[in-house]
Amino acid sequence: MEGAPKKLQYWRLYLLSMVLGIGGSFQYGIQVSAIASPAVHVQSFVNYTWILRYGAPVQESTNQLIWSFIVAVLSLGAWIGAIHSGSLPVKHGRKKALLINNVVAMVAAVLMLFSRMAKSFEMILLGRFLYGYNIGLGLSVHLMYLGESSPKKLRGFMTLTGSIFIGFGKIMGQIIGIKEMMGTDEMWPYLLAVSGIPAILQFVTLLFFPEAPRYLYIDKGDIEGSKKALQWLWQEDDLKLELEDMQKERENAQGEKAKTVKDVLTSRCVRWQLLTLAIPCAGVQFCGINALYFYAFDIFKESGVPESQMHYLAIGLGATELITISLCSFLIDRAGRKRLMGYGYLLMGVTMSVLTVTLSIKDLNPSIPYVNIGLIFCVICIYGLGPSGVSMSLPADLFLQAWRPSAYVISGTVNWLGMFCVGMFFSYIVDGLGQFCFLIFVVYSIFSAAFMIYFVPETKGKTMMEIMEDFNKLNYKNRAADIEKTDITLATKL
Repeated sequence: MEGAPKKLQYWRLYLLSMVLGIGGSFQYGIQVSAIASPAVHVQSFVNYTWILRYGAPVQESTNQLIWSFIVAVLSLGAWIGAIHSGSLPVKHGRKKALLINNVVAMVAAVLMLFSRMAKSFEMILLGRFLYGYNIGLGLSVHLMYLGESSPKKLRGFMTLTGSIFIGFGKIMGQIIGIKEMMGTDEMWPYLLAVSGIPAILQFVTLLFFPEAPRYLYIDKGDIEGSKKALQWLWQEDDLKLELEDMQKERENAQGEKAKTVKDVLTSRCVRWQLLTLAIPCAGVQFCGINALYFYAFDIFKESGVPESQMHYLAIGLGATELITISLCSFLIDRAGRKRLMGYGYLLMGVTMSVLTVTLSIKDLNPSIPYVNIGLIFCVICIYGLGPSGVSMSLPADLFLQAWRPSAYVISGTVNWLGMFCVGMFFSYIVDGLGQFCFLIFVVYSIFSAAFMIYFVPETKGKTMMEIMEDFNKLNYKNRAADIEKTDITLATKL
């Protein structure tokens, strides 16, 4: 009976996770899904503005190229935002970086809202780029802020809420994009501008929350401010263990400046953390989940699903992902990161292998297309229960304070450039390989599963210093002198 009241004392921390989520990873989810619905209307608007300017309709190939760039420029903006996530939150703090980021989203929303009035599709392009910047910076700082404000026993659950808000954003984008709501020729500018609302909500509500405690203590040396922030968020007076852990980390980094991206890429002491960040976590784009969403409509069509009903089935996919990610939040601090992500990738690889086979024999039996739909839902379930949630929570465990901002820059770069590549080239891969395109993702999933299961140490319930010591056994493998030297250095500083 004591467990429930103990967890309820963190209600302010849970409220912080909601505030960070609605202006952070939620923006990513809604931007990924909401853009599909107004595609026809935006292309019609591009043609209309072209006629006004040049007296002739735009060529179909040019219109398609403009639309493709409108979709893809989000990833480029997100990449720039991810790059700045290594400097802005260090210089200005996590909280102020997010407040600045919300202003960017508000400007983007205004551009979208008035693009039709101004008869400028370039405003849509610029708005999408700014939205991309907003989600690239916001997603990294959101996870950074939350991970640095949570106790170790809740760190996995709290950072996983980032995935929950992505799923929530996806399904909200799909719902408001249907023709009965905002997916019409009259309403599409309002649909594209809707991300301004969560930006305003986060900007106003975040003012009432403290800065991330670990940032205050380790980066700024504000021990009293950090203690007050912890007491307010956790409603707990006995903070001795947490403050001692932050003191150890601060002493370990004493005299060190925040590490650069080059430091993270070249330093032996974080080599395995970097591989873990880049391959199974940031590389989650290459497991095929976004490609599966893209291919789903073709499978629905082959199964005889009416075109008017496909959007509702897509909402079902989004709801499935949201539900399974929510379930993962209850499992992650019990089952652990390693097991959920490792075996999740393994099951995804096996299921997509079966999907490749059933897609090849879909004409042999009329029931096989429905089996394909079922397999898509299975992949979504496995993704939500494992790789999706863990890819959000694990990076917060991997790096000490001095290394973390630059590590998130690398994570964002791999993630957003991966998303750009999949978005730009997947249709050509489908044309060339057909259903066998999923074998590319099968290889990646199996490789990531083997990497997680056999190499990556479990981080569940461990302090940052304990996690670092576990990874040092890999970073300095077969070099006993280096391990001994590292241990002596730590012992001296601690």
